[in-house]
Amino acid sequence: MRGIIARWTLLGVSALMLSACAADSHASLPQFMRAQAAAPLPPEPAPDVKQMVHDKLDAVFMTTSHPRQVRVSRPLHDGEGHGWTACVRAEVDSATGKPLGSQTYRITISDGTILDRRRVGTEDNCGSETYEPI
Repeated sequence: MRGIIARWTLLGVSALMLSACAADSHASLPQFMRAQAAAPLPPEPAPDVKQMVHDKLDAVFMTTSHPRQVRVSRPLHDGEGHGWTACVRAEVDSATGKPLGSQTYRITISDGTILDRRRVGTEDNCGSETYEPI
């Protein structure tokens, strides 16, 4: 009987010691026993938005829209990640060839690639940006 109790006690102590190894950085353990928090990724350098949009204009506008007078804003660091955002504005045509006027899109850039583009809404600040032609 004592052997069984000793084995269960040893097993319980071993489990308790191993569970302390998986403690996170917010555990109530001494600092040297806590897991270290991961360092945040450094922000990537600002992209050359003019060159990117010039090279990949079809990533922002449909080729059938015949974008003209393309202008870009300066890149802003994306608050949700480690990438960048910028605004792109151009005069475009509809699918039937009629002029639609000036259209503005917000693009998301990460690792030197345009990942996403979406039409500007009222919550975007693209209306207050200054634009430069490409």
